[in-house]
Amino acid sequence: MVSTDEKTDVKQKDADSALVVAVTSRAVFESGAENRDGLYGVGIAFPLLQRVNERLLKENPAESLLFDVILITTDSQQQQHQSHITGSTKHHGLMVSRFCFASEEDFIENLLQNNVRLFLTTDRNEALQGSQKGVLSVLLDEHTASCPSEQLRVLFCGDAIVQSEAGPALASRQAAQSFSAQLGKMRGRFGAFDSPISIALVTSRGGRESCGDALRMLRSLGVNADEAYCLAGAPRGPIKSLLRPHFLLSECFSSH
Repeated sequence: MVSTDEKTDVKQKDADSALVVAVTSRAVFESGAENRDGLYGVGIAFPLLQRVNERLLKENPAESLLFDVILITTDSQQQQHQSHITGSTKHHGLMVSRFCFASEEDFIENLLQNNVRLFLTTDRNEALQGSQKGVLSVLLDEHTASCPSEQLRVLFCGDAIVQSEAGPALASRQAAQSFSAQLGKMRGRFGAFDSPISIALVTSRGGRESCGDALRMLRSLGVNADEAYCLAGAPRGPIKSLLRPHFLLSECFSSH
């Protein structure tokens, strides 16, 4: 299938400051859950991004640092009903600026052409493909993201930050650093309490010194963590269950 782009009547964000995020339709809508009018129910991903935008604009109506959301569809069944995707988006009041209908073979090209800074998907293979091409791609935790939340919760793995020899390709690392810097600016628009964004840091190995190194690395990117946990060898599972992050940024950074 030839990929197609479709703009909406949602005002485009400032290209120089907006944070372009591509979200797969499978993460936005409940798959196979059309009602009699051909409308999909809202899935897990989009309300989190829209809530952040709404809060930013409430603080400052002239705010330009916002999530600019692209809805990308690679699901062949959903592509057969493109009008259902666009109609569902309007019905639920989702602020999507562009629709991209692409095949599984060429959706990466859409991400690159649209200067996507973050790709959110529920498909592990899609996330891997995006990362290999230098697009910061993260796998949404479907269980966590489906839970009611007033915050977009992001968890950084500090061990990956200080372990430069285990880092990914340079392009992926640079993409992660760029996104993190913008996310840090967004978080900085709010005070310590009542923020729509929560940033946590976890280090599994080492002691307080390792945690301190990771915190300094994040701060050098303009990211101030709301919470930091030094596990000193303890398993990460329990703290993840407590924090319930919507996605994890790990093995993204290098100290060199």
